[in-house]
Amino acid sequence: MSETIKNRYEFVVLFDVENGNPNGDPDAGNMPRIDPESGLGLVTDVCLKRKIRNYVETVKEEEPGFQIYIREDVPLNRSDRTACESLGIHETDEKKVTEGLKKLKKNDPDADLKIRDYMCQNFYDIRTFGAVMTTFVKASLNCGQVRGPVQIGFARSIDPIISQEVTITRVAITTEKDAENKSTEMGRKSIVPYGLYRAEGYVSANLARKVTGFSEEDLELLWEAIINMFENDHSAARGKMAVRELIIFKHSKELGDCPAYKLFDAVEVKKNDDIIYPRNYKDYTVKIHQDQIPESVEVTRRA
Repeated sequence: MSETIKNRYEFVVLFDVENGNPNGDPDAGNMPRIDPESGLGLVTDVCLKRKIRNYVETVKEEEPGFQIYIREDVPLNRSDRTACESLGIHETDEKKVTEGLKKLKKNDPDADLKIRDYMCQNFYDIRTFGAVMTTFVKASLNCGQVRGPVQIGFARSIDPIISQEVTITRVAITTEKDAENKSTEMGRKSIVPYGLYRAEGYVSANLARKVTGFSEEDLELLWEAIINMFENDHSAARGKMAVRELIIFKHSKELGDCPAYKLFDAVEVKKNDDIIYPRNYKDYTVKIHQDQIPESVEVTRRA
């Protein structure tokens, strides 16, 4: 592992969707998420972090130090038990594990730190985003809740989006009875014809140093994962999605040089004047107002 990061960062991610559903809402029939007051499209932070986790898991393939804690169909307590085993607790029954952890805490006052450090060193997403580890919470250990240095907000579209329902037909039929009654089945899918979304995020060097040990190598992998988070995750439902630009603000020190909102306000994304219905990234202009950014903050644009 390389050394822990020493600078605070903020970043802006611009990504778009064409004829797809970027993030369906299960409470609304899996329709694209929309702010009901403004009509702007939404993509949750959970969705974006899932893409980043998937990319890291694909690229690293469980390389030591880069395992993923929150995975599909993998119980969290299975990963928690690896930390327990490293401290000599080899029980598999959940109650016995909890009892073993409580005894460990009485005998070793540094048990919290040892477990936390083990999980952070082995799992990239804990080192990055933090985690709530219920196995340790139940045992009343403080290490059960780890606050990660990287935080990402909801993505919001630049302009209001139109959620369009498209009727589709399916030639395949389910049962013999269906074959007697009809030759095709009807279905529906929801799409956004086009939408450009903006997400904003933060990287705390202070939390990286004090809590998880998030390193320079981890940071570079994060940028790589953000830029490529849709490239290995294409599907018919999501249509054509791509990260168009990643704008990174690097402060000169651990606690930063200015409030984050000033840097975010310096990034202006505006629809071109001659465009009524945007259908392409070129229909927008991205401008960074350098006069609003302190000289001590380094700006990098990556795509």
